[in-house]
Amino acid sequence: MKVAITGGAGFLGAALARRLLAAAHLTVAGEQYGPLDELIIADLVRPPADVAADPRVRVATGDLISTLPALADAELIFHLAGVVSSAAEADFDLGMSTNVDATRALLELCRSRPVCPVLVFSSSLAVFGSDPAIGPIGAVDDDTLPRPQSSYGIQKFIGEQLVADYTRKGFVRGRSVRLMTVAVRPGAPNAAASSFLSGIIREPLAGIRAACPVPPDTPVALSSPRRTLDGIQLAAAATDEAWGSRTAMNLPALTTSPREMVAALARVAGDHVAALVDWTDVPSIAAIVTSWPATFATPRALALGLKAERSFDDIVLAYRDGA
Repeated sequence: MKVAITGGAGFLGAALARRLLAAAHLTVAGEQYGPLDELIIADLVRPPADVAADPRVRVATGDLISTLPALADAELIFHLAGVVSSAAEADFDLGMSTNVDATRALLELCRSRPVCPVLVFSSSLAVFGSDPAIGPIGAVDDDTLPRPQSSYGIQKFIGEQLVADYTRKGFVRGRSVRLMTVAVRPGAPNAAASSFLSGIIREPLAGIRAACPVPPDTPVALSSPRRTLDGIQLAAAATDEAWGSRTAMNLPALTTSPREMVAALARVAGDHVAALVDWTDVPSIAAIVTSWPATFATPRALALGLKAERSFDDIVLAYRDGA
């Protein structure tokens, strides 16, 4: 079994790579295989040293379109590469070329194969938003109509529809999953509007001050790294019948707020750590984050065995303990 991960040098991509490399067997569309034979990592930069050192890993560096030839014989593709929310909003052309044009090129590669591969596309909760002409979006369920209010959300929704239509035509066996904001991410902040939701935990635990740019009681939908990876892997493993609709699947979310997150940080690490969070106001960030829904009902994901974390305390503990 040959597997490819676009965006495989990023946090989620590298974490997924480690899971796949450590697995005794792989399940793909209901069929069980032995350990993977080859893992192709496609990204702008090389993956972490521990991933790149595995003899089964082949690295292709460059933009997605330039690395497509390296993915040509992959039987399973995890498409995680993309320009994130604030960056896609700031640079429209970059967002379109990476999130839309490169996704279409990848799907055309799949179409050219004699046997179509399984493709898992990582979409986002940003496909939902509060339309100014309609009002707040409220709770989201499996049948809620996406109304993206950012370039990133629109680009991800376009990607979902492309995957659905290429699947309908039999060009690829596609499964799209809408990821919640992932927290806590290790490492340096990225360009996502939601990056602070990891920073207000990660930095204080390292003894560094962090800023929260939205009001403390702003509701947010979060998922831990481990629950997010569970959803991505299950999308690849499920049979076509179990997966069901070609419509993207919302992953389960924990609804919380920055105030509740910092309170959990205080319970886990102490008030002196939580005091390192500064409450600021950045309207451009708040405008994006507050347009996203925060409450999700996900019966489709729950029926497949996926679940959200029980509390944000559990997420902080898992990050602190490296779990």
